[in-house]
Amino acid sequence: QVQLVESGGGLVQAGGSLRLSCAASGSIFSINDMRWYRQAPGKQREAVAGITSGGSTNYADSVKGRFTISRDNAKNTVYLQMNSLKPEDTAVYYCNADISLWVDAGTLRHYWGQGTQVTVSS
Repeated sequence: QVQLVESGGGLVQAGGSLRLSCAASGSIFSINDMRWYRQAPGKQREAVAGITSGGSTNYADSVKGRFTISRDNAKNTVYLQMNSLKPEDTAVYYCNADISLWVDAGTLRHYWGQGTQVTVSS
């Protein structure tokens, strides 16, 4: 199976910046869409940003202009650059990817990382 591991979370003051990384490992044949989600305590999980295999991106209105998603296909890694952070951005951030394995190259499956905590103080 595939593993997704997030890193880069932490505590930052309002107005500061943070860069999250998510690296995929395993017997990977291909990776299609990659996404970042976030979830605050007692809240629903919400989509933050997504990027296709061709590099097309989209963002939630709440983060547009502040966050940038990118990927390095050679490293099987997706990034989320977060600037001008606000207390409302405080949440656990999760990486998600659609991945096919060598054992069944024609079938895409959804994989989730373990999450990384982002806390923005005022």
